[in-house]
Amino acid sequence: MKNIYIAGHNGMVGSAIARRLKNSANVKIITKSRGELDLTDQSAVNTFFQQHQIDEVYLAAAKVGGIYANMTYPGEFIFENLAVQNNVIHAAYEHGVSRLLFLGSSCIYPKEAPQPMQEDALLTGLLEPTNEPYAVAKIAGIKLCESYNRQYGTDFRAVMPTNLYGPNDNFHPQNSHVLPALLRRFSEAVLNDVDVVSVWGSGKARREFMHVDDMAAACVHLMNVDTETFYRDGFVNAHVNVGTGKDCTIKELVHQIIEVTGFKGEVSWDTSKPEGTKRKLLNTNKLESFGWKSGIPLDKGLQQTYQWFITERLEHLDKP
Repeated sequence: MKNIYIAGHNGMVGSAIARRLKNSANVKIITKSRGELDLTDQSAVNTFFQQHQIDEVYLAAAKVGGIYANMTYPGEFIFENLAVQNNVIHAAYEHGVSRLLFLGSSCIYPKEAPQPMQEDALLTGLLEPTNEPYAVAKIAGIKLCESYNRQYGTDFRAVMPTNLYGPNDNFHPQNSHVLPALLRRFSEAVLNDVDVVSVWGSGKARREFMHVDDMAAACVHLMNVDTETFYRDGFVNAHVNVGTGKDCTIKELVHQIIEVTGFKGEVSWDTSKPEGTKRKLLNTNKLESFGWKSGIPLDKGLQQTYQWFITERLEHLDKP
């Protein structure tokens, strides 16, 4: 029996990984809620690992948010993410965890990185200022895994997902990412007979969006790639981009959301608001070389997420 700890199992990515592993043979999933285990508390994390014989860790716990949240709470974003990943990764090493998968973010790459962004673009330029603290924390996590692998012979892997969406996403009106924020805004506009919806930016920025169930499938696949194959090019920049390999403009995304929600009014583009990097598309050649490719198209994923949102809206709508 393999004991697998999913850190952040109540979040969007962690819950998707749990669903993916639920019916796996000879697997016992170990979870702790935030109330049961504070991952920023080093002593508590160490005690937890002492009490459980953990074989693998999926480190999906993180403080995340969109442009507004990153700009408003930069101290919280860098501190909490550094604390969580440092505590879990070090405890995994201390207690002999055989394999760990750390989830980063595509924002680790420089603002002006060549598109689509390859893994070796890491640390080759300045970051996007609006989410720099979060990106710095995630870069530190990658390098922590890399450094422990080099010094201690661990097998701690890192994956860099593109923009994710799906069930259990954060639909907070200010602190969420662009896709759930827009899905909520247009859904409410339909329910409240609003004629005009305002959207930040010009709509020209390009983004890549991946359904979280695809992400979970990729994570489990990459966790099970044999060690020699995974590190065939060495430990430096051994992290793997996880995305669809396709992007769209925010304006195109809005049009798809309008189709899904049935909004009949007008869209107002507020160009006084920031819209972040002009383009963020991941190069997924490395991922595909490991034998995995995205399978959920955006239109299908949006429809499914919208149905989940409508069904669960009373319970989940205003969670931060």
